[in-house]
Amino acid sequence: MQTLSLSPLPYDYQALAPWMSETVLKLHHDKHHQAYVDGANKVQSQLAEARTSGAELDYKALAKEFSFHMNGHILHELLWSTLRAANDNNQPSGEMLLAINSSFGSYQRFVEEFNKTAISVEGSGWALVYVNPLDKSLMIGQVEKHNLNGLAGCTVIMALDVWEHAYYLDYQNLRAKFVEGYWNHVNWDKVEQLLNASK
Repeated sequence: MQTLSLSPLPYDYQALAPWMSETVLKLHHDKHHQAYVDGANKVQSQLAEARTSGAELDYKALAKEFSFHMNGHILHELLWSTLRAANDNNQPSGEMLLAINSSFGSYQRFVEEFNKTAISVEGSGWALVYVNPLDKSLMIGQVEKHNLNGLAGCTVIMALDVWEHAYYLDYQNLRAKFVEGYWNHVNWDKVEQLLNASK
């Protein structure tokens, strides 16, 4: 596996304000996301060195650590790529809307279920939208931290980080307000591309 690197944001640091302030976006991307990249690279380096030297490692601990950092990196890459500057009438259309209506009955119901899922994450975690590999329907789920309770074989096409570092400086303990503001910034064109690629 190649050494991982932090991708630049596809917009400037002010693009998500006031939903996510410049200060929070810089900390979130440049510090927190970078830490997951560095952590995954560190584990890869340890494994590569052990393969050469024959050194014994605690593979159980390393596998867990790698999963944490690698999933943190992947989920953040997805998050940044599926956001954009605010759009007051920001709703899905085309194939994405058809998939939402087929799976949830309506866009309004989809948003309601996603919001409740995100708000109810215990401690640190994510709300995700998956494509079910069996019937291509959409499902909403939670991930604790970065690497627990995922659904095997499912493609993630939307991800909202509800760790405190994502919102606390802007919203303090008002996670629900942060989650509600997310919908103005979803890049539905990108999400639909991911949906179509999953099929």
